[in-house]
Amino acid sequence: MPGSRIAALGHYQPSRVLTNDDLAGMVDTSDEWIRRRTGIATRRIAAETESVADMAAAAAAKALAAAGLEPSDIDLVTVATCSAADRCPSTAAQVAGRLGIPSAVAYDLNNGCAGFCTALAGADHSVRAGAARHALIIGAEKMSDVTDWTDRSTCVLLGDGAGAAVVSAAEHEGIGPVVWGSDPTRADAVRLMGDWHPRFAQEGQTVFRWVTTELPALVREVCRRAGLTPSDLAGVVTHQANLRIIESVVRQLDLPEHVVVAQDVVDSGNTSAASVPLALAKLTERGELPTGGPVLLMAFGGGMSWAGQVVTCP
Repeated sequence: MPGSRIAALGHYQPSRVLTNDDLAGMVDTSDEWIRRRTGIATRRIAAETESVADMAAAAAAKALAAAGLEPSDIDLVTVATCSAADRCPSTAAQVAGRLGIPSAVAYDLNNGCAGFCTALAGADHSVRAGAARHALIIGAEKMSDVTDWTDRSTCVLLGDGAGAAVVSAAEHEGIGPVVWGSDPTRADAVRLMGDWHPRFAQEGQTVFRWVTTELPALVREVCRRAGLTPSDLAGVVTHQANLRIIESVVRQLDLPEHVVVAQDVVDSGNTSAASVPLALAKLTERGELPTGGPVLLMAFGGGMSWAGQVVTCP
């Protein structure tokens, strides 16, 4: 097969909802302060006993079932995560074991919030090269484990969850060329550094300025490589970092009214590598994206790294 496509999607979020009013009882903040600066209203928080692998496996099982495939059909499992506590065996290997996937290559990928789009490109390349026929790509994060709950500038942002995609060989290209890279001069702008129990930190203004200045041009380049313009898109799913960032980027793209723009950050917060597949899966499940329509995926994060591509909506 000359191409690959996203055959199915799945997602999972923990049951516990943490509201802005809940956070106001923990740190010096308020619902109005959080909404005005981030657009976030709620976020989901995993139970203490709930791991990244638990959430990844739940999302992956839904995607696998939606694709109508057996575990033995999967040749590649990749989990994009920066918050998994386990180093070895990988989260991907744990997911493969739980789902009964017998002999797939399984590995984790850490590219921060850009991890899922990076992993999706790798799966696309593997399928088109003939190294795999069906791949399971997952973004999963337990950001609550790495949150400094005394820092009001960051604890209001983060949430937990997972999103997954089955990537399969196809007669026609359903995943466009990737645009990816990094700016090591801004490597400290978003970071998880320290010992075996690190804490999330970022330079918020640096991230905001970089994204609102640089991302629109990267989006246009992603569209150009896919043979499209932004006005041709059916949907836009960027990393769900901050509603103000999303709105700024969308304004600069001058998108037509019919283009659906993901705003899952309002309900889910920033779920790092899980945010793009989580938002995409929920939009698809609700029927808000047309089947076969071109959807832009674009993520950015620690590094400062970015990755994006246009995909055909399953």
